[in-house]
Amino acid sequence: MNTWKVAKAAAVGAGLAGATVVVSAGVIVGQAKAARRVIPQAEAPPPRGDGVYGPRLPGKPITMVVLGDSSAAGYGVHRPRETPGAMLATGVSRRLRRPVRLHRYAVVGAMSAGLGRQVEAALEVEPDVAIILVGGNDVTHRATTSTAVRHLVNAVRDLRAAGAEVVVGTCPDLGTIRPIKPPLRWLTRYWSRQLAAAQTVAVVEAGGWTVSLGDLLGPRFSAEPTRFFSWDHFHPSADGYAVAAAALLPTVLAALGAAEERRVGLAADESVRSLPRAAQEAARQPGTEVSGAQVAGRDRGPEGRWAQLRRRSAWFGHPRTDEPETPVDAAVPLERSVPSGTERD
Repeated sequence: MNTWKVAKAAAVGAGLAGATVVVSAGVIVGQAKAARRVIPQAEAPPPRGDGVYGPRLPGKPITMVVLGDSSAAGYGVHRPRETPGAMLATGVSRRLRRPVRLHRYAVVGAMSAGLGRQVEAALEVEPDVAIILVGGNDVTHRATTSTAVRHLVNAVRDLRAAGAEVVVGTCPDLGTIRPIKPPLRWLTRYWSRQLAAAQTVAVVEAGGWTVSLGDLLGPRFSAEPTRFFSWDHFHPSADGYAVAAAALLPTVLAALGAAEERRVGLAADESVRSLPRAAQEAARQPGTEVSGAQVAGRDRGPEGRWAQLRRRSAWFGHPRTDEPETPVDAAVPLERSVPSGTERD
């Protein structure tokens, strides 16, 4: 986390004058230095979890790729089954009763600018669905929103052109990270939501689906910080990743075309809005899915593309970390699942 760049950008971009700028800049720089001391740098890479989930199930395996940053890679956990990719592969396998072949290309510390290389590698395995989690490092490094979104939309377009469905978990609310103190916390919250809304518009325009992650872990972290965040107090724990995966899973299933999942778990207030409005609402409501929609047979209205908001129910809870690892099948609980085959370091 390059907190110095965050502090510098905050001081310049605050829009204040004279002594107020100096005082604000001093406070923010001090907070950035403190946060940098408290939040440790990444050490060992997270476990991979690559392999086939549900190998005994019938049918051709669904190929799933996971792209993005440390949140996509699962940094902060110790077992492959605790990573978000493994949990999503297990959930898809169980719900669709098909094997799922998982490939993780996410890199700890990656920014949106690094997605191009990940997409190139992912396209070699001809994915059916791609999950992208990215944006936090763009905020901490203060990459411009337009630059971050441009790289993300290029990734989505390339994957869609190759026939893959794409689900993007938008930028989380970094204002929930406790080592970051106000007013720096308030600024990172604003930047996070701004990027998340822009990501939503760009991804849906490019034919993908989004799920807002926002402050999904915020209330839980406040109540049980040792349970939902890992040892560094910055990345989620296994339980924290389970919450995020539970929010993403219904959308992944819907994107894969499971008709029954389109009818299950939808809130009564799902509705259609213009895409910009939908993006703003989703950024404020974690767990909200946004996808393209039509009104009267048209994709666009006076305010641009139509989009549908859905609040979906989660289908699985938090994994236990004290149980033995066993191969997954339709009768094995999520928390017991691991892939077949050899895991790579």
